[in-house]
Amino acid sequence: MNQLKYVLLLVFSLATLSCGVTYSFTGVGDLDAETFQVNYFQNTANLIEPGFDRDFTLALQDIILNQTNLNLTNSNGDLVYEGEITEYRIAPMTAQADNTAAQNRLTVSVNVRFYDKKKPDDEFEQRFSFFFDYPGGQLLQGAQKETAHEAIFERITQDIFNATLANW
Repeated sequence: MNQLKYVLLLVFSLATLSCGVTYSFTGVGDLDAETFQVNYFQNTANLIEPGFDRDFTLALQDIILNQTNLNLTNSNGDLVYEGEITEYRIAPMTAQADNTAAQNRLTVSVNVRFYDKKKPDDEFEQRFSFFFDYPGGQLLQGAQKETAHEAIFERITQDIFNATLANW
């Protein structure tokens, strides 16, 4: 009988503590917003990689769709993401004895403007950047380029998501 009291007390305590508490592994709590829009991120960098701007815009839409219950809209969204890709640069990182690059680095920077119709105090403009290193003897093409772009998209879009929606 004594054990039954403890079990009931434990069940009651857990039920009481869990009431009204929402938790998300992405850090997103209750949002006032219902919709979001991601305007096209034009590539204004000195080096233009064809399709990179479209792929980045889609990657940002995908992460928000996958990690929230917000609906994507083309106009008049509660949350608006816009900006431009300001840097797409390949530079040697380390040199070898024969003056060739042992390692190259692709660096991408994106300027983001975030607007929140329901919480204007949360609005900001910020630069996000990340890089991908690859062997100097390889060209950035084919599978190597896809791997680099995916790694950069994953990091920058997650950083944007965290800055705008995650409550860490």
